[in-house]
Amino acid sequence: MIDIAIQPNNSASNIAVSERSKNLNRYFQFALLVAAAGAIYPLLYLRQYYENSILAAFNITSADLNSIYVVLGFVFVATYMPSGWLADKFSPKLLISFSLTVVGGTGFWYAAYPPLWQLKIIFFFWGLAAGLTFWAALVKSVKLLAKSSEQGRFFGILDGGRGLVEALLATIGLAIFAYLMAQNPAPQQALRPIIYMYSVICIAIAVLIFIFLDSETKNTDGDVQEDKKIKGNLLQDLRTVAANPRLWLMAFIILTGYQLFWGTYSFSSYLQEGYGMTAVAAGVITVTKVWMRPISSVAAGFLGDKFSNELILPLSMLLACCGYLVLVFFPHVNHAYFLLFIVIGIGTMTYAIRGLYWSILDGCKVPPHVIGLAIGIISMIGYLPDIFLPMINRAILNNYPGPLGFRIYYSYLAGAGLLGAVVAFYFKSLVNTHKNT
Repeated sequence: MIDIAIQPNNSASNIAVSERSKNLNRYFQFALLVAAAGAIYPLLYLRQYYENSILAAFNITSADLNSIYVVLGFVFVATYMPSGWLADKFSPKLLISFSLTVVGGTGFWYAAYPPLWQLKIIFFFWGLAAGLTFWAALVKSVKLLAKSSEQGRFFGILDGGRGLVEALLATIGLAIFAYLMAQNPAPQQALRPIIYMYSVICIAIAVLIFIFLDSETKNTDGDVQEDKKIKGNLLQDLRTVAANPRLWLMAFIILTGYQLFWGTYSFSSYLQEGYGMTAVAAGVITVTKVWMRPISSVAAGFLGDKFSNELILPLSMLLACCGYLVLVFFPHVNHAYFLLFIVIGIGTMTYAIRGLYWSILDGCKVPPHVIGLAIGIISMIGYLPDIFLPMINRAILNNYPGPLGFRIYYSYLAGAGLLGAVVAFYFKSLVNTHKNT
């Protein structure tokens, strides 16, 4: 009788321990993915902190730099859809560790300050690594690790966590840069240690991913079993994805929201050219903005889970647009605290947008066996700004050099963001209608 009475309690206790163990393993896998996401991209986008120094170190013009990023953008867009197919067919462990190794390894080539044509080759390889083999594998892994009720916070923590990693690395890098610049070295000498730092960290995290990440990421809501049973051909899978109208709306939302974020890459240059700040002072403001990413993205994710991801997203887009319009209509307010407030405000909202726009994928109700493909197609459309936004930026600044060109550019970004917010509100209405039927 005693044994019979105690057994249910032991069984319940074992179940609770097993659940805690599964969650701890799930969180550890997630932490590895966050570290990978935070390490792989800063080397590709060093321009947001050191654009003018990069131009001097490589002896290139702003137009040259934009042409390099056009190459990167073309590779990203061309590889996003096949990256989704790869994510459905191969282990994220192999794809992600390979990507980090390629980015870190070519970083040493980048630190040698090669000529322009070699820079384009480097960025081509970076585009393959960060686009073809990394991105869809990362997003799909997070999507499957998170329960349906956790999508907002997981994607918010993904963006916020990678932002924290980026902020830590950026702060260390800026400290090294400021120390070396105080000794009046050539730009090459000041930048090279920073490039080495990012390269070594990418390779180190690649090793950790390869050792510790599970070969197969399991879906916490049980969709892995369904994924294994349903094996359609590529054409059939494409039809399945194309027939989902909410996926196209989501792609447009990311297309516009990503532009709001992309515009922040120009802040360092704008603060120097428009307000006469030094490279270090502009770097301090932009790095301070980066520190808002972990706070903003995580907070937006939790707010999205509490209220609605589809509500917090368009509100964040509207507030980011307001920040850009302040820069457009108040160009003569040359006060450091004012500029810090505006730059941080825009950064906070754009990080909230980035933390939320993948969380609405759950509202698209994509069959689990084509999640990777859907992510690839959405990314191919949503990240088109990697191609055309440097072209727009270059065309505007070539025709309207100086602060006026930046204000025209920011006006365009605000207009795109407002249109995206309208579509996001419409997407919200579709999701609500589906829930109520």
